[in-house]
Amino acid sequence: MRIALPIVAGAAVLGSLAPLATAGDAPAASSKTSANATKADAGTKAISRDTVIKRAKTWLTAVDGHQVPYSQSKTFQGYRTDCSGYVSMALQYGKPGTNTVGLASSQFTNKIKMSQLQKGDLVIDANGSNTTRHVVIFESWANSAHSKYNAYEQRGSYGTDHSVRSYGLGNDDYDAYRPKKY
Repeated sequence: MRIALPIVAGAAVLGSLAPLATAGDAPAASSKTSANATKADAGTKAISRDTVIKRAKTWLTAVDGHQVPYSQSKTFQGYRTDCSGYVSMALQYGKPGTNTVGLASSQFTNKIKMSQLQKGDLVIDANGSNTTRHVVIFESWANSAHSKYNAYEQRGSYGTDHSVRSYGLGNDDYDAYRPKKY
């Protein structure tokens, strides 16, 4: 009995440390699902940058030749169809995926300078509300001045997108992050 109590108490504490759903992220289906996804996400199974981009591209035409629609409450292929669920899918994290704040944590990424971005790195705004938090997958610089870049993202009222962005290059809350899986 004495051994079981610390394990149960420890599990409760660890479960409470799992990243919470944040703005732009669907709420977790249950604390058990959230804890299981966090355990799977913490895996160190490596993935190549090319594989991340290939996986990101799949959602552009995954629904009868069209992009996967955005939703904070639905899933596709087991992943949430919000921005962080999409990035979790591309990086092969556990289903249904971690949230934006989780992706910006030291559990999953290391913060880098915007000038250090490479294919498959992330640009994240983990601050604010559900209408401002966001994450995109960096693909390449769109110009020689490095004032714009090509990115994959799952965005509200549109769905999966591949477009030119400048998040993090101006006066905003976006920062660059390198996934630990590389």
